[in-house]
Amino acid sequence: SLILGTSITISFNHWIMAWAGLEINTLAILPLIAQSHHPRAIEAATKYFLTQAAASTLMLFSSMTNAWYTGQWDIAQLTHPTSCLILTSAIAMKLGLVPFHFWFPEVLQGSPLTTGLLLSTIMKFPPMTLFYMTSHSLNPTLLTCMAVSSAALGGWMGLNQTQIRKILAFSSIAHLGWMTIIIAYNPKLTLLNFYLYILMTAATFLTLNTIKATKLSTLMTTWTKAPSLNAMLLLTLLSLAGLPPLTGFIPKWLIIQELTKQNMAPMATMISLLSLLGLFFYLRLAYCATITLPPHTTNHMKQWHINKPTNTSIAILTTVSTLLLPI
Repeated sequence: SLILGTSITISFNHWIMAWAGLEINTLAILPLIAQSHHPRAIEAATKYFLTQAAASTLMLFSSMTNAWYTGQWDIAQLTHPTSCLILTSAIAMKLGLVPFHFWFPEVLQGSPLTTGLLLSTIMKFPPMTLFYMTSHSLNPTLLTCMAVSSAALGGWMGLNQTQIRKILAFSSIAHLGWMTIIIAYNPKLTLLNFYLYILMTAATFLTLNTIKATKLSTLMTTWTKAPSLNAMLLLTLLSLAGLPPLTGFIPKWLIIQELTKQNMAPMATMISLLSLLGLFFYLRLAYCATITLPPHTTNHMKQWHINKPTNTSIAILTTVSTLLLPI
């Protein structure tokens, strides 16, 4: 159902079909969030359902307003200003952009790591395509404000977290800020940023899933489970932060270049400085994962080494998410 909903949304040109695909997607991910039957998982599923239903309704409302005024349902021809505004807020709710970001960390915290990976990558794909198709008619000032505030809040709110899934949720919000700031000027860069973000996040989530770490305190003792994998986790996290020789620097570099071409150097400076906040918590994650050894004064138990060989997909994803730029 997930694959079906996504493909319906991204392949059809009619608003009703796009809406139907988003609804199928929402309903398909709910059992995956709530599968552990933990009260927090049920709560996360409920929050997710409510926000996504509201966002879908808003999207339907904006397309109906547009059809009422212009008489056509084509996604690429969204021309009425009111419906553009409503659509922007609906897509922001779908993606978790500031000011509609509050549901995302809670939902990610309540769901298992693999579902968290689905939520922060595949579930963002259909709204992203709608964003891409309507980008030429949306309001650039509004998008820029939302983008900078997303980068700021994603950075600031991630500083105080100890739960890894919440940190990754805030990192996702900050990355979405980078994608949104450029979409009105060069949508292809948004898609590039999104694909590379999917690669790096998938590598991080799958690594954490292998070593079964969900808190910073458990991350400190997991280095004995898979030492080489943890060493690569350091590089993947730094790549997510966007440090130069690694993959994550490509989109930042191109976006800053495009923004300066558009005479938006102040915005480029601002969003670059705000990504330093993100760098701080990625460094803290990397520090806990690989650089610290737990204190030897306490009698802590060393964890067993994982005997299974590292999953091929993790190996490929990690390599790609660190080495694309040097290659």
